[in-house]
Amino acid sequence: MNLDRVIAVRNAKTIYRDGDQCVKVFNENYSKADILNEALNQARIEETGLHIPKILGVTMLEGKWAILSEFIRGKTLSQMMKEDPDHKSAYLDRFVDLQMEVHSKTCPMLNRLKEKMKRKISQADLDATTRYDLHARLEGMPTHNKVCHGDFWPSNIIISEDGTPYIIDWSHVTQGNASADVARTYLLFWLNGDIDGAKEYLNLFCEKSGTPMQYVQKWMPIVAASQSVKGNEKEREFLLSWANVVEYH
Repeated sequence: MNLDRVIAVRNAKTIYRDGDQCVKVFNENYSKADILNEALNQARIEETGLHIPKILGVTMLEGKWAILSEFIRGKTLSQMMKEDPDHKSAYLDRFVDLQMEVHSKTCPMLNRLKEKMKRKISQADLDATTRYDLHARLEGMPTHNKVCHGDFWPSNIIISEDGTPYIIDWSHVTQGNASADVARTYLLFWLNGDIDGAKEYLNLFCEKSGTPMQYVQKWMPIVAASQSVKGNEKEREFLLSWANVVEYH
C-alpha cells in the first residue's frame, strides 16, 4: 500500500490516496470501537441509496487502524465555491438539495441524535443551570428518525468528474431531527467566518423545506453545547457563547 499522497489531515487522523482507494489512518490512541462504528455506519448509509464512497475494508497499518474506501475523483463543493464565487448561490442551492435528500432517508440501526446530545451536553464546560436548561429544551424537542450527517459542509461534498455529487465523512452520522443537522451546518458557516453564507444557507433551507426559521434557531444553543466538547480552544469559546444563549435572539 502506497501512502505517499496525503489528502487531508484532521484531528487524530490522516487521509491518504492509494490509487483508487482512500485510506483514513487513525492515531494509535484512537478508540477502536469508534473506528469500527464509523465503518459500520458508513456501510449502513450505503444501503440507503445515497451517493457515498463505498467501504472497502478495515485493517491495521503499522499498528494503526485504517478504514479503506473508494477514492472519488473530482472537486469539493467548497473548492468550486472558492474558484467560482459569482455562482456561490447556485452551489448553495445544490448543497441544500443534497442535505434534504439525506434527510429524506431513514436508517433504523444508527445511533440516536438526542441520546448523543444528552451525553455531550453533560460534558460541556457550562454551569449546572445552563446545562439543566439545555437538557430541558432538548427533551422538549420533537423526536424524529431522519438520517442526520452531523458534519454537512461543502468540503464534505465531492462533485465527481461526471457531475455526480458524493457525500463523504460519515463519522458523525445519527438518526434524529433534521433541524438539528441544519443548525450544525449553520454554525459551521459561522465557525468558518462566512456569516453571509450562513444566513443565505438558512434562508434557503427553510424556504425549500418549509421549515420555520425559529424552529431551527431553537436547536442552535443545544447543538453548540454538544459540539463544544471537541475542537480547538477558539472553536470551544465560540460554541459556548452560543450555548449560553438559551433563548435565541
